Amino acid sequence: MTEPAITPELVAKHNLTPEEYQHAVAILGRTPSYTELGIFSVMWSEHCSYKNTKPLLKTFPTKSPKILVGAGEENAGIIDIGDGIAIAFKIESHNHPSAVEPFQGATTGVGGIVRDIFTMGARPVCAVNSLRFGPITANGESDLSNSKAEIANNRRLFAGVVSGIAHYGNCFGIPTVAGEVYFDKTYQGNPLVNAFCLGVLRHEQITRGAARGVGNPVFYVGPATGRDGLAGAAFASQDLTEESSEQQRGAVQVGDPFMEKLVCEACLELLATGAVAGMQDMGAAGLTCSTCEMAARAGTGIEIELDKVPQRAAKMSSYELMLSESQERMLIVVHKGREEEVKRIFDKWDLPWAEIGIITDTGHMKVRHGGKLVVDIPAKKIADESPVYHREGVEPAYLKDVRAFRLDGIPDSQSPISDLLKLLAWPSIASKNWVYRQYDHQVRDGSVVLPGSDAAVIRIKTDSLPVMTADLAARVAGTPVPEKLIAMTVDCNGGYVYLDPYEGAKIAVAEACRNLACSGALPLGATDNLNMPSPLKPELFWQIKESVRGLAEGCQAFNAPVTGGNCSLYNQNPAGPIDPTPTISVVGLIEKLEHVTTQWFKDEGDAIILLGDAVDQADPIFGLGGSAYLQVVHGRKNGSPPRCDLEVAKTLHTTLIGLIQSGLVKSAHDCSEGGLAVALAESCISQLIARETPRLIGATVDLSRVAADVSPLHTNSGEDQSRLTNKAVRLDALLFGETQSRIVITCKALDAVKVVERAKLMGVPAVQIGKVGGDQLTVKTVAGEFAAPLTELYDAWWNSIARAMA
Repeated sequence: MTEPAITPELVAKHNLTPEEYQHAVAILGRTPSYTELGIFSVMWSEHCSYKNTKPLLKTFPTKSPKILVGAGEENAGIIDIGDGIAIAFKIESHNHPSAVEPFQGATTGVGGIVRDIFTMGARPVCAVNSLRFGPITANGESDLSNSKAEIANNRRLFAGVVSGIAHYGNCFGIPTVAGEVYFDKTYQGNPLVNAFCLGVLRHEQITRGAARGVGNPVFYVGPATGRDGLAGAAFASQDLTEESSEQQRGAVQVGDPFMEKLVCEACLELLATGAVAGMQDMGAAGLTCSTCEMAARAGTGIEIELDKVPQRAAKMSSYELMLSESQERMLIVVHKGREEEVKRIFDKWDLPWAEIGIITDTGHMKVRHGGKLVVDIPAKKIADESPVYHREGVEPAYLKDVRAFRLDGIPDSQSPISDLLKLLAWPSIASKNWVYRQYDHQVRDGSVVLPGSDAAVIRIKTDSLPVMTADLAARVAGTPVPEKLIAMTVDCNGGYVYLDPYEGAKIAVAEACRNLACSGALPLGATDNLNMPSPLKPELFWQIKESVRGLAEGCQAFNAPVTGGNCSLYNQNPAGPIDPTPTISVVGLIEKLEHVTTQWFKDEGDAIILLGDAVDQADPIFGLGGSAYLQVVHGRKNGSPPRCDLEVAKTLHTTLIGLIQSGLVKSAHDCSEGGLAVALAESCISQLIARETPRLIGATVDLSRVAADVSPLHTNSGEDQSRLTNKAVRLDALLFGETQSRIVITCKALDAVKVVERAKLMGVPAVQIGKVGGDQLTVKTVAGEFAAPLTELYDAWWNSIARAMA
């Protein structure tokens, strides 16, 4: 096959700037071949090199005595959880592929993150996801401008992505135990699909992705290479347009979860032989990335023969073979002399394999095809010395209006029940059972808290661990492995981040850690997914920079070091950029089974206690900035989001954990989107006693003491409304404001005074606001009393998404 001439136009098509191309020429000392140009394109894409974000990522806290493999070292970070056991976890995105082919984009996103985990030597034990789509209903902020065609397309993308996640996870046999879904016009045409996986292993089983041992053979294992997924990493590093979507359908990979299961089991069995010197999956950039990175980590060279690579398409070029992202493939460096063990295990699992290369001492990645040397690149220079940009950010002009926003002219709530029902039915708040009931969230029998509470909890059992080598098995023989309880959650309110990137990112971390505290867990570490627009515009880069600053401060405050993650830039469609969405997943450890806590009310007569201030009265808009209430009821996404004081949040979490460990807390639920009223309603209606059979238990709540100066339910004029807004806490702020660092807990009635006093001693505001019982939610304020039957609240919350998708 004749390769095209290297022209400025061809370089530009590969997303390389003239300066980057000259840098590549300088590294090689000559003009690159067409295949080498493709390799530089994918390796220096944002997806692989982080060339625009690397300076920012260095500001993350990444150190902890518990960290065994840190951020940037390998495919996933690893943290010690005691007794010689460790967990590996990471989150990654598959946004652009899911916009083009939602089912395959989502399936291969799950497959890729699962491979990142077992590549480390860990057995994958659970999955989590974070999803964003355009509106699927004609309700709420900015939804009113959506056409029926746009809503229909959003539903198509939503259904396809959820189906893809369910297909891959269910077929592979991994429980999907937690997640989040938001709907907003900003994500229309550019959905966000973030997949997280967690695995478990012993300290001695950590596997490195380094090509060590000169003379060691290199094995390819997994299905044959095809033309699917060509240059997927480069596609993920450019703006998404209708033209690029159509042109790049070939960049979307096709997944096979059954094949991945075989590859996973075969690789874990092979690791137990001790024959493996290094292993890495062929994810982004396929053979290119795996060969370059493995050689760069070890400081060695690697040579491969493309004629030996299994191929499922005829006459594939070296360019196609090196850049294909066909799924479920692994690259394994084997200790010389152990080849027969490798072949035996792969044959046992009926897996295609081939010995395709050797480790050298040259420091170069060399590729031969058809008897010719088609690639000769210094591995370390292309893997570790990509261009790095130190961009300047400029604060966007829109923030001036955001900060000036006040509630003048926005009427207070006149019908709290109606507003509560609207919020509960809003798809971003409504129950996500339509999503998670498609997932098998109990396979492998490790799930302790299923989807539907503040955080998922799984138990790490002895049979969760990978097979041991003979010497390791002998060393640990007779040593029992205590079951570990791991909690995890994923969070980010992109609207908050748009309105204030720094505060919004802090809130994302604080809420994730608050969710863990509500489950009884202390944070161990975090993994982040920076879903951001283009870094090339100063106003958008400022959003990225401020978001990272907020995440870094939040993770530092909660002792949750970042163990790795993913940067997904260029998330924008022709209508404009997405809201910056720095998704954060935090993993925590629960000491004892009896400390596991869930969000729903438990028993009649229990006391309901609010931890934290009911309303931040120092906030001029009382926690309503960027709130779900303003979006749903008033069609406004504006105003500075609630303030996040990290020290206040940390004190609240520590106090709650202490109360839980003292055996005093029966339920705990954080106040987030929709405020106190939504948190109370969810606590009444979110428990299931069978797969879809609710246990409804009511509550009577008196808020008149926590905000005695709340404005009356009705005012006579606009002038009166303005006067009261300035001097009194509004009713909507009390019920639906999203003031931070608040948790609703319950305890036995006899323990209420003790709980309140202990919280106050720790410096946490606390007040008993009601008791559990009845068949409705009744709330009293100085503005009046209102009540709603639980059946009505439950119907609005549980069935909203299913009705939209019917």
